Amino acid sequence: MPTKKRGANGGGTIRQRPDGTWEARVTVGTNPGTGKPNRKSIYGKTQKEVRQKMQKALVAVNEGVYSEQSKLTLKEWMKTWLEEYTSDVKEATRIRYRQDMDNHILPALGAVKLSALTPSAVQTFYNSLSRGDKPLSAKSIKNIHGVLHHALKQAVRLGYMRTNPTEACTIPRIEKAQIEPLDVPEIKALLGALDDDVFSTIIQVDLFTGLRSGEILGLTWPCVDFERGLLRIDKQLYRPRQKGEAYHFASLKNDKPRVIQPAPFVLQLLKQRRLKQAEERMRAGSLWNDGGLPDLVFTSETGKNLDSATVLRHLKRRLHAAGMPDKRFHDLRHTFAVTSLLAGDDVKTVQENLGHHTAAFTLDQYGHVTETMREASARRMQAFVDGLKP
Repeated sequence: MPTKKRGANGGGTIRQRPDGTWEARVTVGTNPGTGKPNRKSIYGKTQKEVRQKMQKALVAVNEGVYSEQSKLTLKEWMKTWLEEYTSDVKEATRIRYRQDMDNHILPALGAVKLSALTPSAVQTFYNSLSRGDKPLSAKSIKNIHGVLHHALKQAVRLGYMRTNPTEACTIPRIEKAQIEPLDVPEIKALLGALDDDVFSTIIQVDLFTGLRSGEILGLTWPCVDFERGLLRIDKQLYRPRQKGEAYHFASLKNDKPRVIQPAPFVLQLLKQRRLKQAEERMRAGSLWNDGGLPDLVFTSETGKNLDSATVLRHLKRRLHAAGMPDKRFHDLRHTFAVTSLLAGDDVKTVQENLGHHTAAFTLDQYGHVTETMREASARRMQAFVDGLKP
């Protein structure tokens, strides 16, 4: 006959099972629906092992920190998390979350139960991402870590896990990408290789406003105030990332609209663009189709929005024509930032024009430029001091 022994403070009982193993039954709370006690079974090979586990559980119950470990697998939980707990993030971010889950996290760890997921298993997974035939970049691994971390953080909040195993892991350090703005001779050479088409206008406008690709391609005429010489940047053109999606307007990267006052040269370019677009619309007639994106400043000859990949191809052609190597479209933005700082604009103004979240980020991004400015300031001060000497 199985042996039963009373546990500490009557909170549990221990018995030996017919197969020789031991079981403890512990009261861990009360069912809010029925009012009856909730009991949990704890198993072990020896009475001592089970008693230790039972006492540990009872201490947690008495201190109010006991939580039942979830039987959910990581795959089950992450799909729930994505559907129910990411409504506050941008659409593009949710798409990236799903891609990181489906392509990397779930194939490696999806079958593991939340209760069995350890820091060691997660660290092994991170390490595997940087190896093999197609190792991922440090930035990609950081993004994947961010998805898993946020999902498991919510699981801890809900009591499905006691701790978040990602917090004990390390990920590769991201090496800061080298900024490659155009210098003054390169700017002159590029401008000399431009035509009078829409792509050349985009390149020129971006060189002297520093707009992001989605921002300039999503610029609409109601946001251009010719009378006051202002541009309102309040949205961006979202490029489809999934099959069946269409181009549409989306919120800005930091959800913060801004107003910039570009050089009069930029406004003159936009006036010329408006006249050119009116001529294109007349020629197209019934073929004009804005694709549900009305009032775009930069369109094809039949009214369609322009694609960032197409714009980049035209930029590279102009660079080659000027005898220059390839650049990213984003390097035009860097060029605007660097030339603005070197021209004497204060960091706060540059930050607001670029739409950075903080001036600290601008300083970090272009620290090498501000260092040059500080050196120039020191030389000017020294010249002033020298002028004071008798």
